[in-house]
Amino acid sequence: MNPASLETPGCVTLRRAVRIERPAAVVFAWHEQPGAFDRMAPPWATMTRRSATGGIRNGARVELRQHVGPLRLRWEVEHSDFVENVQFRDVASRSPFQVWEHLHRVEPIGDEACLWVDEVRYRLPGGPLGRWLLGGRVRSELDRLFTYRHAVLKADLEQPLTPPPQRILLAGASGLLGRGLAAFLSTQGHDVLRLVRHPARQPDELQWNPNVAELEHGPLDGIDTVINLSGANIADRNWSDRRRDTIIHSRKMATSTLVNAFKDMPCRPKLFLSASAVGFYGDRGDTLLDEEADTGDNFLALICRTWEEEARRAESLGIRTVMLRTGVVLTPEGGALKKMLPLFQLGLGGRIGDGRAWMSWITPDDYAGAIQHAIATPSMRGPYNLVAPEPVRNADFARTLASVLSRPGFLPTPAWVLRTVFGQMAEETVLASQRAVPRRLIEAGYDFRHPDLETALRHVLGRSPAAALPSSP
Repeated sequence: MNPASLETPGCVTLRRAVRIERPAAVVFAWHEQPGAFDRMAPPWATMTRRSATGGIRNGARVELRQHVGPLRLRWEVEHSDFVENVQFRDVASRSPFQVWEHLHRVEPIGDEACLWVDEVRYRLPGGPLGRWLLGGRVRSELDRLFTYRHAVLKADLEQPLTPPPQRILLAGASGLLGRGLAAFLSTQGHDVLRLVRHPARQPDELQWNPNVAELEHGPLDGIDTVINLSGANIADRNWSDRRRDTIIHSRKMATSTLVNAFKDMPCRPKLFLSASAVGFYGDRGDTLLDEEADTGDNFLALICRTWEEEARRAESLGIRTVMLRTGVVLTPEGGALKKMLPLFQLGLGGRIGDGRAWMSWITPDDYAGAIQHAIATPSMRGPYNLVAPEPVRNADFARTLASVLSRPGFLPTPAWVLRTVFGQMAEETVLASQRAVPRRLIEAGYDFRHPDLETALRHVLGRSPAAALPSSP
């Protein structure tokens, strides 16, 4: 489609830009990395990529699916007008809009900085009535989208500490955290090989079956770093005896399979990062918990101890080993926040129990950033709390979430209800108190993107104020 065809009545042009303190060629090259599309997708969006061919160069195509309430919308987009280190354009041949075209352009500012510009031209369906009904909402959603995208783009590219490109093996790549981490690492220039349980379908996939310790060693030659996030979901169902066994077995076998594979590798990886959780400390009330705190005595603590003991076996092989004791990862894509959102959006949310339990949390961006920092920092080894510097009480979390959503948040959930419905799982997860702090991560020099809860929630929910940048009707 010729851009001139968009100069018709009813078309709207929206321009948003962000200054990035990196050379224009570096910023443009970032967009050609395989994880760029997924990295820029906001976590609240209901759009998924079904297929993609050819990157961002002329003729490349992308097919998307978007869920808007009960509607299932289809997008078909083709890239055009590619000029290396200057621009590329997306033109939709099929979309909810009558016209949709998106120009991505980089404008140098000297040799070491640039302006990244997104210019969208669109025409809504339904003529004047469609513009009257939908115009304000669409403009607001696009402002929300580009505020998020530009914050991610700027922070990712301006990171102060970036390791040289590595070949990274990622276990648990299909999980919530694994998908986001794979996209982040790919845009940072790393070659990410994903372990999958189905037959490999893509060049970046390698099949394994940790339940029976099956992993082919040959393709692992040349791996620099191994990241293990594999394990059965802890909070998706009640903890029967069988479910407890599955939770522990899945973590132990995945970690053991990887460590045993290291033994047979002629050239072993330099670094092994293995998931754990702040559940390691048990339910500890108001006690401030850094990495030297004792372990707890409940089931979650047992899981984490077992997990970490298996991971530590890699140390005896001369591999630098880091345990990632992660808190609640805040994302509307899944986990605790996704479960809370529907009630809070209706104004029916509130504290859990008496609201005094401490909650240690982190955003997906800081989770991925901390892992990259560990890759880049040879002195990091042993356990690290992957949590923000400011844990909050549950009542304060509920109050902040309600405020960010501009909703009331005064309806508590009684603890006895959760205990009745979910039993021990509720007692050790949503009702447990862990006031964990990232002492060792801060000492290692990591600078958090989202150190306080309100900033974090506004980012992941797209509630940050839109930047006032040039646009035209």
